[in-house]
Amino acid sequence: MRVREQPEQQAPPAQRLRIRYAKRGRLRFTSHRDFSRAFERAVVRARIPMAYSSGFNPHPRISYANAAPTGAASEAEYLEIGLAQVLDPAAVQESLAEALPDGLDVVEVVESPGGALADRLEASRWWVDLVAPPLEAEAAVVTFLAAESVPVERMTKKGLRQFDCRAAVVALGVEPRDTGSRLDLVLRHGTPSVRPDDVLSGLASVSGLEIGSAPLLTRLAQGPLDPTTGEVGDPLHSPR
Repeated sequence: MRVREQPEQQAPPAQRLRIRYAKRGRLRFTSHRDFSRAFERAVVRARIPMAYSSGFNPHPRISYANAAPTGAASEAEYLEIGLAQVLDPAAVQESLAEALPDGLDVVEVVESPGGALADRLEASRWWVDLVAPPLEAEAAVVTFLAAESVPVERMTKKGLRQFDCRAAVVALGVEPRDTGSRLDLVLRHGTPSVRPDDVLSGLASVSGLEIGSAPLLTRLAQGPLDPTTGEVGDPLHSPR
């Protein structure tokens, strides 16, 4: 009987780096899968010495954290990479910026202090641009915030699920714009994950607000949530 050879065990990473990147312009329509492929190609083009996992199918050590939905712009996407040798984070940022297409932009690279990056991403702040007039949007927000719960339905990988979108909303305000209204929304992360489009569904259900087609979603920040102020901190620099 032939004994199957054991896979080669890879050395642990010599360094871990955390990366903040943005999805801008037309590149907001990039799916998470498309971005991960583009990022792995960029790592190769930039000749960054990646650490690899052990096993029969080694892959570069890249951990993605809470990616924004397809179609949403974002200034605050995060991932962590493991390197086979220690490099200057600023040099890695410059190399990746040159290798990635415009619109997928590396904003910052820092050394990881350890721990799970995903645990630092407790909440997100969003802008949601609507065609609805400001007075109608304000009335809908008042009704929404006054409700104890706002159930919505969404199709998930496990089928159609119903959940309360009101509980995840930390703050919700309205600003007038020339073309309609802008919602300023802070969402607490949890399970199931409540997205801005769930809140829009909730606003429509409690008030009849006309959302319009394809509202523009922009994530401004995600990170630790200050329970006193309701502000979203910087996961790369906020105190642990």
